[in-house]
Amino acid sequence: MPINTSSRALFLILLTLFSCALCAPLSAVMKRDVWVPTITSPTSASTWVVGKKFYVTWDTSSKPEQVTNPTGKIYLRQGDATESSPIASGFALEDGWVEVTVPDETTPGDYMVVLFGDSGNWSEEFPIDAACISYTKTRAV
Repeated sequence: MPINTSSRALFLILLTLFSCALCAPLSAVMKRDVWVPTITSPTSASTWVVGKKFYVTWDTSSKPEQVTNPTGKIYLRQGDATESSPIASGFALEDGWVEVTVPDETTPGDYMVVLFGDSGNWSEEFPIDAACISYTKTRAV
């Protein structure tokens, strides 16, 4: 079935307008600053222990004026897998630190922390050791 001339002209006009919209620079539509702060702790020299509290810290000196997502989350990552639940969330990225507790169900091994907020960035790899169990020796009477 042949396309009539007015339908073809309408199609070409719409295609041209759509193409122009795609060519508009993104900065003209919306300016967004993505902030990727460097994680300063933990480092490869750190050792965490299951069940204990530690600080995750990051450099805030390069914070842009407008941060797209100012609220952060911290996840543990082992190898190619990031844990599904955060070990910290709801904190302000501009604070530069958050206290976390290593979950009791964490398997000892080498991990990284992932800081999500404006972007996702990883720490250096560091070990998480098993919790130390102390026994009290009692004497029978």
